[in-house]
Amino acid sequence: MRNKNALLVIDSQYDFCHPNGALYVNGAEQDMLRLRKFIENNQQFIDHICVTLDSHPVNDISHPSFWMDKNGKFPSPFTQITLNEINEGQWTPRFSPQAAIQYVADLESQGEFPHFIWPEHCLIGSKGAALHDELMQALISWTRSGKWYQAVAKGTYPLTEHFGIFMAQVPVADRPETQLNQNLIRTLERFQTVYLVGEAKSHCVATSLKQAMKYAPNLANKIVVLEDVMSDVQGLGHLGDPIYQEAKKQGIRFAKTTDIVLS
Repeated sequence: MRNKNALLVIDSQYDFCHPNGALYVNGAEQDMLRLRKFIENNQQFIDHICVTLDSHPVNDISHPSFWMDKNGKFPSPFTQITLNEINEGQWTPRFSPQAAIQYVADLESQGEFPHFIWPEHCLIGSKGAALHDELMQALISWTRSGKWYQAVAKGTYPLTEHFGIFMAQVPVADRPETQLNQNLIRTLERFQTVYLVGEAKSHCVATSLKQAMKYAPNLANKIVVLEDVMSDVQGLGHLGDPIYQEAKKQGIRFAKTTDIVLS
């Protein structure tokens, strides 16, 4: 097998990429059409594909049912919960309160992402957690040429967000699935070029890129960000912008699928 071109596809799942998905990212459906075309047009030159799968239990720390207010009601999706509000009794974690409060404190100390409540999404085993049909069809066609795609789950541990594919937002010491995924880094480092695509640009793609720059600079130097195969969570693009600006300063390449000719 050649070790030239790898494709890292972040969280291109029904709930993010289909208009009926629980957390649809506006523009993602068109991203998937471009991604399918890119894979099919370059089928013989793509040597490895890794797809990541956001995978959550129902009572995840970022889902409404994890929290309740003074009246016992769950927060609405897109509610921001702060440590100060928790300390004042406005919000109470229903599960593992000590760990949950410490998580919010640690997240706020990072100064990157506030603690947001999302709609229940990518529930383990659900339709919403499945890969988008356009991507799945491209993978099937590519695999039939004698290759195998790699699938990597993230987000299964309910007490920490897991935006970036390489590590949870706040790793937990005794939970290996939240810690730095060295095996994935080593796998991707074998390739000359790693094309980065997926959803959402503002969150999981941006954080994955940031983690590569911080923890795997050798890998980061091989990444090409395909900007026309990713979209922001509406109104939250500003969260990822500083990461992309830093990546450009570090010389990481950005392109569109129409600019790329693989060989």
